Formats: sequence, structure tokens, C-alpha cells
Amino acid sequence: MEKYFIQYKPFLLFLGKFFLTYLVLTIIYRLYIANTCDDCIDGITKNVSILTEKFSSLIGFNLSVIRDYNQYKIIVENKFVARIVEGCNAMSVIVLFISFVIAFSGKWKQTIIYVFLGSVLIYFLNVLRIILLSILIFHYPNQENILHGVVFPLIIYGVVFILWVIWVNNFSRYAK
Repeated sequence: MEKYFIQYKPFLLFLGKFFLTYLVLTIIYRLYIANTCDDCIDGITKNVSILTEKFSSLIGFNLSVIRDYNQYKIIVENKFVARIVEGCNAMSVIVLFISFVIAFSGKWKQTIIYVFLGSVLIYFLNVLRIILLSILIFHYPNQENILHGVVFPLIIYGVVFILWVIWVNNFSRYAK
């Protein structure tokens, strides 16, 4: 048994660090959500909604984000096209990203900087995703399911995958 532990130690350490980090961050986030009142919108989702409206005007799109009970409605040219709820704030993607980077951690300073910069990139990419998704749904409402369920998840998870590859190849303990 000890022979197998020694043989698979790097893999087991990776799994342990990944799942422990994922569990701790998920519990922290869930506690944060649980401490937000039931009929309120958490601060992260609220901020994503505010940034969605502000950045859309900066890049030339005219959309409005209007609070409605425990969600935000996205309006394009006076037409409701989508809503922003807690699951739209990219926190689950950021938790997954951070867990992987820590599982393949390198030097602590580099790890912290990469986690911070990668999380900020994912956060703002998500805001851009919401803007583009809203505009595309406005123009192609029959394609909502494929846009929301396939195209945009592929893009955001593709970026996360690229960030992981960059991390492992350049900054982790396993970098050449």
C-alpha cells in the first residue's frame, strides 16, 4: 500500500489540494449567499449587473438592467431579453479556476498574483459574455438555448482552460 502511495503521491496531492480548495471556497461562497437575505440580490450579482449596463454603453450597445425582486432584467430596445441571477456572476467558474491553480501551485507570490489576475479576467469576461449574449438573444431569440447553453459556456470554459495551460506550463511546480 505504501508503495502505491509513494508512486501516486503527486496525483494524490493534486487531488487533495484541488478538492480541499474547491470545498473550502464553495462553503465560503455558500455561507456568503446564505447570509444574504432571501429576497435580496447578493452584492457580487448586483455588481455584475451594474457593470453589464455600464460596460454595454462603453462598447456601443444600448441595454438597460432593471432590478426586479431577486433578479435583474436586461432590456434591449424596450424588449426583455434575459435576466441576471446569482448563477450568472461567474463565481462557480472562478472557484473552479482557483482550485485548479492552487492544486498545481507554484511559488506562493506567483500563485496569488495569477489567481487574482485570472479571477478578475474571468469576472470581466463574464460581464462581456452577458452583454454579448443579451444582444445576440435580442437579434436571434430562437437561438437562445444554444447561445446560453453551448456557445458561451464553451467560450468562458475555453478561456479558463487556456489560463490553466498557461499556469501549468509557465508557473506551476511542473513547469519546464
